[in-house]
Amino acid sequence: MKITLSCIKADVGAIGGHIRPSARLREAVEQFVKEKAKKLLLSHHINMAGDDLAILMVHERGVDNPEIHQLAWDAFLEGTRVAREQGLYGAGQDLLKDSFSGNVKGLGPGSCEMEFEERPNEPFLLFTADKTNPGAFNLPLYLAFTDPMHCAGFLLSPKMAKGFTFTIMDVNHTEGDRVIELNAPEELYDIACLLRDNERFVVESIRSRSTGEMGAVVSTSRLHNIAGTYTGKDDPVALVRTQGVFPATGEVLSPYRIGHYVAGTMRGSHNGPLMPVKQNGGISFFDGPPIVTGAAFCVHGGKLTEPVDVFDHPFWDWVRNNVAQKAAEIRMQGFSGPAMLPISELEYGGVVEKLGQLDRRFVVREEKSHGSHQHAGAAGRAKQAV
Repeated sequence: MKITLSCIKADVGAIGGHIRPSARLREAVEQFVKEKAKKLLLSHHINMAGDDLAILMVHERGVDNPEIHQLAWDAFLEGTRVAREQGLYGAGQDLLKDSFSGNVKGLGPGSCEMEFEERPNEPFLLFTADKTNPGAFNLPLYLAFTDPMHCAGFLLSPKMAKGFTFTIMDVNHTEGDRVIELNAPEELYDIACLLRDNERFVVESIRSRSTGEMGAVVSTSRLHNIAGTYTGKDDPVALVRTQGVFPATGEVLSPYRIGHYVAGTMRGSHNGPLMPVKQNGGISFFDGPPIVTGAAFCVHGGKLTEPVDVFDHPFWDWVRNNVAQKAAEIRMQGFSGPAMLPISELEYGGVVEKLGQLDRRFVVREEKSHGSHQHAGAAGRAKQAV
């Protein structure tokens, strides 16, 4: 059976700032999807991470289907209505356009989708991140799909021997989707060269070279490229199929124990370690740290099982403690150096505007001649002698 997994997410309002949506908001979105989805969806699930809601949908209509995207858009409009009634912060902030135009891409919400023929057993992972950008998934996906230090399958599974093809997008190119395809392991260093720049080059998808099947997809929208100003961090989502020709579930999870530094956290303008948190986790310290949730599913005949929270385990408590220490350490630097994003990536305009004002006050000193220096020195010595 050929099915499509579509995950579309947005921030349409939260309690107490950028913390988490209200229970009423989530219920409104869930009820809307449930009522409208009877003829469109085989199954669905609503996920929450920080102040974002993600709608996971299973259907047979393929990627970029206007009706599926319309459903998500209208559900977020319903959530926005409730957020305004409750006076929640940032009501509708990710809905950057006034009307739907057939696809949520370019309108604010993030989306990732994959179409495939169902295997007899079809496990996959849904990752939802908050207070960061799509590049946050670069390192975990690189390590899971290329590195035998994290993915033992490259040594133990003949099905994975041919490696994977990475489609990487230049998200700073706004005139269209500028992408490149690179093969691992032959072009491993080229992949690394691009993915080191989390703010510009982002994994869009990964597929198996042995079967051609899609293994992972990531939302790649950058909100400041759409709005032209800061409206919130991009808060990406990712879908990753596991087992068989793909890395095992534990191999995909392994890189998240690093707590690698990503852009985001307070006002989207700092660097902080990515913390794996339990489902429906909120935001706290310094509007962060950046978080990622992980839900494991199986899907059969288009029907989702209940999710399993992959980060709800004592091991991840230890990881969270380590990540909290990393967050506290880099925050001790305040605005200095790598603790804050470079000027080119700052999401709020205040610093840029201030630098423009200060730039006009800079002057270039006139170079004094060698003779004038000698004269001034002699005059000073004479004055001291008197």
